[in-house]
Amino acid sequence: MMNAIVMTGPGEYGLQKVPVPRPRKGEVLVKIRAVAICGSDPKVFDGSYMGIGWPPHFPFIPGHEFAGKVVELGEGVTKFSVGDRVAGEAHCGCGECINCMEGRYNLCLNYGKPETGHRHYGFTYQGAYAEYNTYNVKALTKIPDNVTYEEASLADTAGTALQAIKLTGIAPCGYTLVIGPGPIGIFAMQIAKAIGSRTIMVGRRERLELAGRLGADYLINYEQCKDVVSRVREIAGGLGVHQAFECAGSDSAMQQCVLAARKNGKVALVALPATDLHMLPVKTMVMNQIHVIGSRANPSCTRDVLEMMSAGAINARDMITHTFPLQDFETAMQTFVRRIDGAMKVVVCPNND
Repeated sequence: MMNAIVMTGPGEYGLQKVPVPRPRKGEVLVKIRAVAICGSDPKVFDGSYMGIGWPPHFPFIPGHEFAGKVVELGEGVTKFSVGDRVAGEAHCGCGECINCMEGRYNLCLNYGKPETGHRHYGFTYQGAYAEYNTYNVKALTKIPDNVTYEEASLADTAGTALQAIKLTGIAPCGYTLVIGPGPIGIFAMQIAKAIGSRTIMVGRRERLELAGRLGADYLINYEQCKDVVSRVREIAGGLGVHQAFECAGSDSAMQQCVLAARKNGKVALVALPATDLHMLPVKTMVMNQIHVIGSRANPSCTRDVLEMMSAGAINARDMITHTFPLQDFETAMQTFVRRIDGAMKVVVCPNND
């Protein structure tokens, strides 16, 4: 038996004893050492996403930003050995549909069908808020020796930022705008800066200050700036930015990203808003040939961001503001949701390591 945070209904969850899962063919059993709370987790727990099947049933164990140690191998596993330190990602495609075959397993055509081998850990399939969980080897990446479990649990977050950057590209010596200095936004800024871009971060309060400490070249506090778009364009030489990343999930942020982009610029919508219909400045998009791209998850990004952490190109350590044992999960969640003491990334350690 093991300890796990188990949902029994919308808004109903707590610490329970449940059986340790056994790895099937192509899977390994992972002793979970660190799980970072994601911005989507509170909505999973309160039932806000039940309309899209997150979770699909009760009881259910959420959690998807994790790192841990391989402790048991399933049948046919040769990619990993017992004792390997691994970081995981939430998406694991069926491996057979056309999207998976082309590397877009985040858009698996068999989404939500576990009988095909598809897994969306922590959303449609049991997740990581537990002492142990089983994972398909396709969802795991070895952690470099100089990267801690806590840092590696942020690979999913950093990978989501990298995926958006892969879709837009980074103009050499150009300008990058990021609106929303949350974890994904700050990682997007760090990665863009590591590639060679000048970076502009829009936000407020402690999170904007953290973005500055982690390397943003220009900071704009939208509570103090009357015209964010004009200020961004001024910084970018009057032409606008080469690429912009919307990481706030608000109509105003989406509009500002489009209006601040230079002609033929690219805008990535990274945040997942609560509703589907939003106002965008379409005339500007057409006249300036602005490319607006939706970005989902982090396919084939985990290894790259772990190597960036290892090389010091991006800083995950200073993104972690709080850690808690699994037994204090409710305190951890409230610290994250209410941003107590400037909380950014809150990490839960299921095995009290």
